[in-house]
Amino acid sequence: MRDNLHLPFRPRNEVPVAPPQQQAALPRVVIVGGGFAGLWATRALARDDVRITLIDRRNHHLFQPLLYQVATAGLSAPDIAAPLRHILRGQRNVEVRLGEVAGIDAAAHSVTLNDGDALGFDYLVLASGAMHAYFGHDDWATHAPGLKTLDDALAIRRRLLLAFERAEAAETSEERAAWLNFAVVGGGPTGVELAGTLAEIARHTLRNEFRRIDPAEAKVRLLEAGPRVLPSFPESLSAKARAQLQRLGVEVVTGVPVDAIAADGYSLGGQAVQARTVIWAAGVAASPLGALLAAPRDRAGRVQVNADLSVPGHPGIFVAGDLASVQQDGRPVPGVAPAAKQMGAHVARVIRARLRSREGVAALAPAFRYRDFGNLATIGRMAAVVHFGRLRLSGLPAWWFWLLIHVFFLIGFRNRLIVLINWAWAYWSYQRHARIILGQDPAPPDRSSP
Repeated sequence: MRDNLHLPFRPRNEVPVAPPQQQAALPRVVIVGGGFAGLWATRALARDDVRITLIDRRNHHLFQPLLYQVATAGLSAPDIAAPLRHILRGQRNVEVRLGEVAGIDAAAHSVTLNDGDALGFDYLVLASGAMHAYFGHDDWATHAPGLKTLDDALAIRRRLLLAFERAEAAETSEERAAWLNFAVVGGGPTGVELAGTLAEIARHTLRNEFRRIDPAEAKVRLLEAGPRVLPSFPESLSAKARAQLQRLGVEVVTGVPVDAIAADGYSLGGQAVQARTVIWAAGVAASPLGALLAAPRDRAGRVQVNADLSVPGHPGIFVAGDLASVQQDGRPVPGVAPAAKQMGAHVARVIRARLRSREGVAALAPAFRYRDFGNLATIGRMAAVVHFGRLRLSGLPAWWFWLLIHVFFLIGFRNRLIVLINWAWAYWSYQRHARIILGQDPAPPDRSSP
């Protein structure tokens, strides 16, 4: 989910919890996914007489817009994530379940988890997000990892830092050059942020730390198949972003798609390039959970929903976030954090209206309408672009705007304080405190080829 301005998270006050015998009779809402859509739907139902079960295969909510900061050693994992149980500790009508949905029986109103347990539901909300898409070249995933989870971020950080270590130990200039060649595929906000930050690491953070190589000699290329980077931004801001990237030392290549990606490099326009580190930021596809529903889906696997975000033919099942295919004014609603939050809150309103209708109270739930609050992307130190209605900023003012927005929207005071301190230190010193290589190296160097 790309970076974007979004509304603040204001949880509701909660009502007293009903006795256990009364709770058993309450309608059950099962929400799959603890991301922006799922969490916002859960919190929006805090005051309603329902039993909520929130299912996620991970125990934390992740602030995805800052995931690239973990991948580039600017922040640690806990800085941008918080346990779901901790976030929801005060909401007594919700139970958090660690697990993965393996099956959905819409007719029987039940979901089956991968451990075999079955959970019945009155209302089901699917908000399991998106995954990487390699446009039919799934074999590229091994050589060009994407960035969607904390595991992805830590794996990419390991690859980036190990590349400099391998270059330091290289025995030939060809081998050294291959390790110091970096490519980021995809010119959207994630790709721009990764490329710009990587260039800063090479030219400033790692300066004077190696004896046999000069990290500033690293070549960082941003590869975009379309005509310009940041295609969702106005063309003027896209041009400014490209200029800022080039000032940081990033080579921006547009209009040429990648032909192949292998362990030793990639092919661009039929020309082979030796590069040991390629990062994928070019495409996403919907979670495979949508395939469990007998419902129409678009080419990216997103479920095509009704105006109220319910699944056609199943009024008690809803899809929100990146898994939902929603058209508005002839264009698809973008897969961004604000859209997911708004969808989650809207589904909660629809469920509340359905509950009131059960009780004989007339309640109208209007069709979902996405409100666009603008786009922003950071490129590097004192470099960013912001598009907010008629407001268009670039450079230092945009960077300060980006910084304040992201600190403000992090969940929890501890996260905001730590992020602010770390960024302030990085601003003045160019240092990145999270430069620790974790895990095993999946690809030890092969001396037989560069």
